[in-house]
This record gives sequence, structure tokens and C-alpha cells, in this order.
Amino acid sequence: MPHLPLNIDVRGKIALVVGGGNVAETKITSLLAAGATTNIVAPQITPEITRLVAEGAVKYKAGCYESCDLHDVFLAVAATNDPETNHRVAVDARQSGMLVVVADDPKSGNCSFPALLRRGDLEITVSTNGTCPGFATVVRDILASVIGEEYDDILTTLAAEREKLLTEGGHSTYNREILRSRARELINKLAEHKERVP
Repeated sequence: MPHLPLNIDVRGKIALVVGGGNVAETKITSLLAAGATTNIVAPQITPEITRLVAEGAVKYKAGCYESCDLHDVFLAVAATNDPETNHRVAVDARQSGMLVVVADDPKSGNCSFPALLRRGDLEITVSTNGTCPGFATVVRDILASVIGEEYDDILTTLAAEREKLLTEGGHSTYNREILRSRARELINKLAEHKERVP
């Protein structure tokens, strides 16, 4: 079933990660990179999560998940190795109307973490709607071999040109065509030895 791709500003919002293993660690890393206030509930945590707790980057409650852990939470992530606990988190979160990611059963959640390629402000995500996250990661890595850090330089240039066009008050359709043409030109300069961007 298709999903709506959507970027959400989670800066300052509370995310709860239930689980303390390697999968949870990956989700925590993504949440922290996005600026979410991240809380963790788990009986045990990895050395890396322990380090994050010691540094004050995350809050940690040692123990098992309880429904009250969802208080004031914007996004819940069920990432334990216990399907029953993950299911409880999903049911509780959905009943509360919040976003929930379920690592071992994406269809029981209502959103997911796509594989992300970031080049400055340029973000490219790849998703399989939870059917095969590993494949999304492979595709992301292929894109990463083609789209390097220089794409952030192009974006910075285009953003400045866009701001100038907006200031001058040109027609939006005209501006859009100018910027698309300019984007193709700059990308083609990067890859003159390859097939040109259509």
C-alpha cells in the first residue's frame, strides 16, 4: 500500500524508543540527528546507547515498557526483540493518535524510517513501504556512490539564485523553469563524462 512521503520537523518533540539493542540504536541515531528529544525504555542497552545516556543526549528508563511511557510522546518507536511488546506499543500509540514505527512489523505501525542519503540540505530517501528495508539500504548506497557532497554546493548556489528571483518578484512558473534549467546545467557540469541529465 502506498504511503505519503513526508518530512516532519521533530526538533524539540519527544520520541520514545522502546528497546535498547542494535536496531533501537540505529533509530536513536536518526532521531538525534533530526533534533528529537529522545527517551528510551529497555531492560538493557548497548554500549553506544549507554554512552549517549552518560553524555545526557538521551533519557533512559531501565525496565519494561508501560503504557504511561507514551505520555507527551510525539513519535513512538517499537524496536525490541519481543514481538508482543512491539505490538503493545503499536496498539497503545495508535489508540493515542500518535505516530508509531514498528521495527519488526512495519504494517502494524503507521509510519517508517526510510533509508536516508543526506548531502547538506539535500535529503534523498528510499522506502519499500516496509516490505524489504535492506533493499532500500542497498539502493540508497548506490545513489550515494553517484550523488556526492558536491550536490550540496549546487543546492546552496540554487537556493541563493531562487532567493534572488523571489526578491525580484518573477512569475513562479517562470522562476521554476529557470531554476530547473540551471539545476540541470550545474549537474551536467559535474558529470560531463557521463550521460547528460534529461
